[in-house]
Amino acid sequence: MTTTTPNIVGIVWQPDNQTVGISGNWEKLGVHELLVQWTVVDDQAFVPGTGLPSVPVLPDWARIARTPWAQDVILGLAGYFSENRSRENIEQLAALSERIAGLPTPLHVTGWYFPAEVDPSWSGATELPALLAKLPRPLWISVYDGANIGPAATADWLKQWLPNDIGVFFQDGVGVYARTAPVARSYADALRDRLGKDRVRIIVEAFRPKYGGGFRSATVDELKPQLTAYAGYPLYLFDGPHYMTPTLVDQLKQALALP
Repeated sequence: MTTTTPNIVGIVWQPDNQTVGISGNWEKLGVHELLVQWTVVDDQAFVPGTGLPSVPVLPDWARIARTPWAQDVILGLAGYFSENRSRENIEQLAALSERIAGLPTPLHVTGWYFPAEVDPSWSGATELPALLAKLPRPLWISVYDGANIGPAATADWLKQWLPNDIGVFFQDGVGVYARTAPVARSYADALRDRLGKDRVRIIVEAFRPKYGGGFRSATVDELKPQLTAYAGYPLYLFDGPHYMTPTLVDQLKQALALP
C-alpha cells in the first residue's frame, strides 16, 4: 500500500429495520472494523437484555461477528434518530448507554461509540465529560462543523472540553455538499494537531443528495478523490448497508487499484 492509498479500515452501520440482515463484501476494500452507530435508538433495542422493547427482528450478532468486515467492532450505545431529541435527552441516553455497555455480546468489541454528534453550535456539549465519565474506554464521539467556524476554531473548541481519553470521528460533510474533501482534510489535520493522531478518524460520507429528495450512493468518480484526499487517516465509509453496494465496492476496489 502506497502512502497515497486511502486507509479504509471500517464501515459504519446505522441499524434500522431494513438492514438488520446486514451483509456485504466490504473486506475487498480492506475493511475489518464495523462501527455500529447505535444498539438502542428511539427507545427500541437492537440487542437483547436492555429491558427496552426490541425491534421486530434482532440482528444475528453471532453471524456478524464471523464476517471478515466485522472482525473488530466499535459498538454504538443509545441514541435517537433526531439530533435535537438526542441533545435534549443526553443525560438519559448516557445513563442508558452505561447499562448497554455492560451487556455481553459475541462481538470482538474494540471500543464504544456514544452517538452524540457534537458541533460548536451546541452549547450543551461541554456537559458531556461528566455524563460520559462512567462509560467504558476506548470511547468515541463524532464531530462536525455545522456553523462553519473553520478547522482551527473547531479543533480549539473541542480541545477546551473533550477529555483526553475520548476520540473523535470527524464527519466530512462531503455527502451533503457542506464542504469539499480537501477542506474536510484541513479539519482532520487541525483536529489531529490539537488532539493527537490516535484520537482522530474520518467518517467518509458515501452518499449524495438525490434529485427529488433523499440520498443515493456516491459514484466511484465522486468517492475516489474524496478518499484519496484523506490518505494517512483511518477511514470509515458511511454507511455500508445503505450505500456501499457490492457492485460499488468492486468498482471502487478497481479504481483504487487495491490488492
